[in-house]
Amino acid sequence: MDTGQVSRARTGGTCPGRGEQCVRREEAAVRIQAWWRGSRVRQTLLQAALRAWAIQCWWRAAQAKTLEQRRRLALRLYTCQEWAVVKVQAQVRMWQARRRFLQARQAACTIQSHWRWHAGQARGLLQGCYEVKASRLELDIEILMA
Repeated sequence: MDTGQVSRARTGGTCPGRGEQCVRREEAAVRIQAWWRGSRVRQTLLQAALRAWAIQCWWRAAQAKTLEQRRRLALRLYTCQEWAVVKVQAQVRMWQARRRFLQARQAACTIQSHWRWHAGQARGLLQGCYEVKASRLELDIEILMA
């Protein structure tokens, strides 16, 4: 619809009063109405864009929160697994150290047993006593042959 049709539709076809001035006023009114409708459309589009932006921000925050929760869960699981591995390693090392200690203790007991047996055998073969008198030493040794 052009401005002429709008003016005729409003006034019933003819503009009462002065003709040229009436047409200009109607054209100005049409321009004002168009500007108002355009500004309302722009305002509506701006509000829609801002709402969409707010929804996108919320969605991104929700996604980031979910991702952070997943990351923490994965980290907790990894930490538990690592802790279990460390515990098993410590148990194995303790078992190895205890085994080495028991082997060394058994070896020491064997050596002591043999030494005591040898010392006991040697004590039976050599018996003696000694006395110190003034400036001389008297030594009396008996060697027994079994």
